[in-house]
Amino acid sequence: MALVGIFLLAACGNTGQEDTADLPQVPAAEQNEDIAELQANVSQVAGNLPTDFTISIYQGAGLQAGDEVLFSELLADGKPVVLNFWAGLCPPCRVEMPDLQAVSDAYQGQVLLFGLDVGPFTGLGSNEDGRKLLNELAITYPAGTTADPNVVREYGILGMPTTYFITPDGEIHDTWTGLLTEEKLSELVEDLLAASNS
Repeated sequence: MALVGIFLLAACGNTGQEDTADLPQVPAAEQNEDIAELQANVSQVAGNLPTDFTISIYQGAGLQAGDEVLFSELLADGKPVVLNFWAGLCPPCRVEMPDLQAVSDAYQGQVLLFGLDVGPFTGLGSNEDGRKLLNELAITYPAGTTADPNVVREYGILGMPTTYFITPDGEIHDTWTGLLTEEKLSELVEDLLAASNS
């Protein structure tokens, strides 16, 4: 619902003096159908995930730092998602982040790469440690954290980092535990894209 609110707020932000008489009008019933379709998509996606959870945004995803959004709402955009579980004091996480950034840049618009900091639940750093690492490495792909400790259990995080490859309908296509190189991550993203388009 946060995404719907953002789109509605953005649409209300026009303060120009243009004449609106020539602009096409969208009937209220059609607007309500679009909102209902988005809500149905979010519900379907949420039902396919091991668990849906609230994310507190650090950066990116078209949101401001501190905004909160359900993970299923990120998937409602219709793109596959690469969900990377990491922590601020996790050495392999630090090593792979530049490769994640390169793949995020290469597949921008096709796949959403999202980094979820679970350091507070794994003993590998605080949220502040996570934000500091993003800044230190100049990472710009979307990232955030959650206050829900069940996420680590529900997603079966047994090692760090762990990466999930999720189709637009919320199905888990693949997982990878351990460090990912740019080459291996690109291979897995290509496989995810093929599965998402079939």
